[in-house]
Amino acid sequence: MPGMLRVPRSRGALSGVLLVLLGAWGALIPFVGPSFHYGYSPDRAWTYTSGRLWLDILPGAVAMLGGLIALAATTRPAALFGAWLAAMSGAWFVVGQTLSTLWTAGGGPAAGYPVGGTLTRAVEQIGFFTGLGAVIIFFAALSLGRFSVVGVREVKRAAADAAAADQAAADRAVAEQAAADQAAADRAASERIAADHATVQQPAAERLGTDPAATAEPGPHQRSMPGSHTAP
Repeated sequence: MPGMLRVPRSRGALSGVLLVLLGAWGALIPFVGPSFHYGYSPDRAWTYTSGRLWLDILPGAVAMLGGLIALAATTRPAALFGAWLAAMSGAWFVVGQTLSTLWTAGGGPAAGYPVGGTLTRAVEQIGFFTGLGAVIIFFAALSLGRFSVVGVREVKRAAADAAAADQAAADRAVAEQAAADQAAADRAASERIAADHATVQQPAAERLGTDPAATAEPGPHQRSMPGSHTAP
């Protein structure tokens, strides 16, 4: 049923909001993290590099977009599309730093190296890439599962919508048939009135054509020649 494609917005509300927040964290943390000694080299706030573009800004923006779509979608295909976008951005957060060594000149990670001590570097790796990507994948998968399942409320609402549509179609057909019958009755009445009027006029014309007084020839006493006079 077409109604089964509709989903309530509340179904993806929590996951959508969390995906938007996680995407914003992933896109902005490289620029604000160095302010409190939490970042990758170059350890300077608001410093742009191509590595941060490909490994932080773009996947973060995609995760935000997927979360917004899942949050605002009212149809199942659109919501699933948003969840898949977020899942792919999370996967890129996980593997992007490792794969970036394939296109950098020196073979190092494009986003730089974590700064600080051993514990700090581990926390930075988790918060910037692997851990962040895993959490995004988790909430995206949660959204995919929730949007893939057809709930009882959706089934009942789809059945009610289908019944209402069938009833509306039946009412429209009845109204069209009634209008057609009324038009046919009006046309028949008009034809009957025209026939009765013709029937009334025809005998009057026949009587007028067969009236002896109207069709009799004038008698000899009624005819007179011009210039003639009757003798006294």
